Amino acid sequence: MARILIAEDDVSTRKAVAMMVGKMGHIAIVSPDGQHAWETLQVDLDIDLLITDIMMPRMDGKQLIQMLRGQERFAELPVIIMSAVVGPKDIFSLLELGAARFQPKPLSLNTLKENIDTCLMREEVQE
Repeated sequence: MARILIAEDDVSTRKAVAMMVGKMGHIAIVSPDGQHAWETLQVDLDIDLLITDIMMPRMDGKQLIQMLRGQERFAELPVIIMSAVVGPKDIFSLLELGAARFQPKPLSLNTLKENIDTCLMREEVQE
């Protein structure tokens, strides 16, 4: 069972992702934006995975990934980005920044599960 932080400003999407994560047997922790997610990561050292939207107020997903990758303790934290409005070049640049996977919206439980399983397996291998 993993502890998964979900950064998403849209309430219905945030609830849907949290519900899906819970159905997979993981613990969902939710943040309404990137700034809140960043603050959560500063105090909760037991987060296993971050799922983040790209377009959010206060701090967007790209800024959040840059902040994470700028600190050694978050260098290996797996990050899944999710969005409905980015193109292939944007996805590629986010993956280059340090995101592990891309999750398209609208959400598919099977795709989300595959992305989460892949990220968590990668984390286990690194340990």
